[in-house]
Amino acid sequence: MDEDRIIELLKIKKEYLYRREGQELEFKEQFNFAGLAEYFRDFAGFANNRGGYIIFGVKDSPHIPIGLSPKSLDQFNKIDPEKISGYLLDIFSSDIRWKQNVVEHNNMNFGVFHIYEARAKPVIAKKDEGKDQVIKNGEVYYRYGGRTQKIQYAELENIISKRVEQNNNQWLDLMSKIGKAGPQNVAILDTEKSLIQRDKSKILVLDEKLANKLKFLKEGEFEEKKGVATLKLIGDVVPVGIIEVVKKVRENLLKEYPLSAMELVFEISKTFLQVGRNDVWRVIKENDLKNITAYSAYNFRNKKQEDEYKKTGEIPSGTPSIYNFKAVDFIIKVLKLELEK
Repeated sequence: MDEDRIIELLKIKKEYLYRREGQELEFKEQFNFAGLAEYFRDFAGFANNRGGYIIFGVKDSPHIPIGLSPKSLDQFNKIDPEKISGYLLDIFSSDIRWKQNVVEHNNMNFGVFHIYEARAKPVIAKKDEGKDQVIKNGEVYYRYGGRTQKIQYAELENIISKRVEQNNNQWLDLMSKIGKAGPQNVAILDTEKSLIQRDKSKILVLDEKLANKLKFLKEGEFEEKKGVATLKLIGDVVPVGIIEVVKKVRENLLKEYPLSAMELVFEISKTFLQVGRNDVWRVIKENDLKNITAYSAYNFRNKKQEDEYKKTGEIPSGTPSIYNFKAVDFIIKVLKLELEK
């Protein structure tokens, strides 16, 4: 997060803040977990507009920087980005990208949420959430000048028009590339089925490491060599033309790890009705399940994040973990052992 930008937003003119709340800025006096639904509503509003900041530690009417109280600072520091991302995915239709940070300025601490503009708009509420249904199923929230509210017709029409235009441009770009190459030279890479398709034929796509080890032996020329990995080809190998693969085939993690953090809790609660989320989080943390691929995997938002993790070993903020049913069984066993003690 750009701390210089936050400090600029906290600039004082006389004793009040120079900046006012607007489409990209919201001030809150203190942070508390009881207000999460209200904060999430603002998250969606910012995401549906241009993104923005929520800064905690600013007194309202007039806006005077007072910093977070020790209690609020402690609660803000206890935020688990994975849990928040899990809640957001559970409540809203699209992924909301965000970061958090504590910024020290003038011997005061300010909690900051930075919400990014959504890639896929509109972000729509999928369920009711919060006291007095602060978030309502089916509603779309939008950040207007200094407030978050249900979106109006003009802004919703603009979002839908841009989405249609973006989709049309992608089709036009694809058709243009096909036209330049010629339909006879074009094949489709299906990243879900791990196949390259041309006409009605399907050409198997192999893992790079395996492909380098294989020896292609044509029928009639087969000579068995013990220990050599081979493929038997029926007919001739015919090239399908040059294919520039921009996006490599990626394993569909959701098939192997189908459960989000909240879905994991739900599955466990079928056996342990009295189990709480905190019990599950504790078992995950104590047994380091997030870093054991037999039970979970990090669901990176893009390849850049994944490559950065492989390079540095650091998990980007807000990256959720996903789990399989082995994790469900493991956590249930741990909880049963704890009850027997």
